[in-house]
Amino acid sequence: MQNVTSGHPTVLFLSFGDMLSTRYIYSVIACFVYGLIVLFNGSVISAVALHKSLQEPMYIFIGVLCVNGLYGSASFFPGLIVQLFFSIETVSYIGCVIQVYCIHTYLGCEMTLLTAMAYDRYVCICNPLRYNHIMSLNTVLKLVAAAWSYTIVLVSIHIVLTIRLPLCDNIILKIYCDNWSIVRLACVDTTVNNGFGLFIASTFIALMPMLIICSYIKILKACARSSKDFQAKALQTCTPHLITITNFVCNLFFELLVYRFIPTEFPYELRVVMSVQVLVVPPILNPLIYGLKLKDIRVKILYIFHLRESKVHGNQL
Repeated sequence: MQNVTSGHPTVLFLSFGDMLSTRYIYSVIACFVYGLIVLFNGSVISAVALHKSLQEPMYIFIGVLCVNGLYGSASFFPGLIVQLFFSIETVSYIGCVIQVYCIHTYLGCEMTLLTAMAYDRYVCICNPLRYNHIMSLNTVLKLVAAAWSYTIVLVSIHIVLTIRLPLCDNIILKIYCDNWSIVRLACVDTTVNNGFGLFIASTFIALMPMLIICSYIKILKACARSSKDFQAKALQTCTPHLITITNFVCNLFFELLVYRFIPTEFPYELRVVMSVQVLVVPPILNPLIYGLKLKDIRVKILYIFHLRESKVHGNQL
């Protein structure tokens, strides 16, 4: 490593590689993808917020999940678009740390919210008569607050441990900042950071999925004792959640595997694709899965667009 500073470098260099030679194409693609994310998630959020019939636990969780998707996308896409369009390969140290905090809280909250949604499905299917009593609005808000608070506390501690490290290099291996990319530049021993990082990783990709698996084991047991109609309804409500959680955990696992243990073993293009999947795929997939699969949300979204179209035509007349 090159001795850049005995403290923190003012500027860090991102690894855009050959992307800058065709930066306009990539910036247009990034703008298009970000526009889809805003449109899809905004549509679901609007449908849940504007219609009282959708202000139930399952739909509230879906709306909060889409809000988290917008939050995570906003921490990545606007900066990427500007950097590509103006051929900027650097980011300030402070800006990098802020992006680390935003991206890691997004990832953590995605996992905790999906875990809370699994509990909601368990109560709905295994305790249908007590569902409204157990999953009251107050309980839902407490679960959402707990999901965010748990992540914020862990990530905040992680960031504090990171910013205390003096850095001896300023090259980030990714096209965005994450905690490991900064820690690997440290001049001193990072055992504490690595240990706490592994603790957080095990919490989000081991403990949380285990809680989800436990919920679905109980759901399967309840379905095994029920009629085929009950099983069909349970499958209809659980399928979107299962697709969402499987996609997110797989993307998160491969991203951690590639960059923490074998960052240079894969071609650069493949590394870029694998590193951005967790920031691109869930925010697009989640509203599509829930918006298309769940009829109540789909109908309300179509109603919103039809209403806006009618207003536009009315104004034109």
